[in-house]
Amino acid sequence: MKITGDHGAVLRLEDVHRTYGTGPEAVRALRGVNVEFARGTFTAVMGPSGSGKSTLLQCGAGLDRPDRGRVVLDGTDLAGLDETRLTVLRRRQLGFVFQAFNLVGSLTAEQNVGLPLRLAGRRPDRAEVHRALAQVGLGDRTGHLPSQLSGGQQQRVAIARALITRPRVLFADEPTGALDSTSSRDVLTLLRDLVDREGQSTVMVTHDPVAAAHADRVVILADGRIVDDLSHPTAQHVAERMTALETAA
Repeated sequence: MKITGDHGAVLRLEDVHRTYGTGPEAVRALRGVNVEFARGTFTAVMGPSGSGKSTLLQCGAGLDRPDRGRVVLDGTDLAGLDETRLTVLRRRQLGFVFQAFNLVGSLTAEQNVGLPLRLAGRRPDRAEVHRALAQVGLGDRTGHLPSQLSGGQQQRVAIARALITRPRVLFADEPTGALDSTSSRDVLTLLRDLVDREGQSTVMVTHDPVAAAHADRVVILADGRIVDDLSHPTAQHVAERMTALETAA
C-alpha cells in the first residue's frame, strides 16, 4: 500500500516489535522502535551485542517481518505486500552489502555486478556495469575474478553490485568487519562519497566508532530500544557513549 506524506523520510519504522521464540526463552529483539531515516543521508546503527541492531536492519529491509508496528519504505507499507511482491521490491529498490562479500568465485567482477539484473530478468547493460565499477574505483578490474582481488576490492565489487539497481536505500551490515584498517577506511570513504555525490540513502550497522563517525547520524540501541540519537558524530563521542552503555549493562 502506497502512503503519502513521508516528510522526506525514505524509511520509517513505527512502533516496531520483534520477538523470537516463545515463553521464558523468548528474545525480545525490538521493543517499540520508532525511527526515521532521511532521504540522501548516511545513518549508522550501533549497540551492544544483542541490542537489536541487525534485527532493525532486517525489518527495515523487509528481510524479516515485525510482530507489531509498521515499516514504510519510500512511501510503501511493507505489511501490505505478500512475499512475492516483497521479493520484487527488495530486488528492485534495495541494495545490500554484508561483512562476507558473497561474490560468486567463478564470475568476474563485471559478471558479479550484473548478477542482480539477471536475477530480475534483465540483460545487464555492459556500459552500465562498467560505470558502476568505475564508481567504486574498479574500472580497470572488470575482468578479474574475486580471487584476483584484495578484500577491500572484493567489498567494492559487492558495493557496485548493490548499486547497479539504483536502490532507494543501501543497507550495509558490518561492511568493514572482514577488512584491514586501510581497506576499511577506503570502503567507508566510498560509502560517504556515494551519499555526498549521488544522494545515496545508506543505513549501516557497525560496532566500530571510527566507522560510525563517517555517518551523518548514529542511532544507538540497547535491549531492543533506541537509547540515543547522535548527529554529526565523532569517533570519540560514539566510543564514550558505547563504553557507558556496556558498563551499565
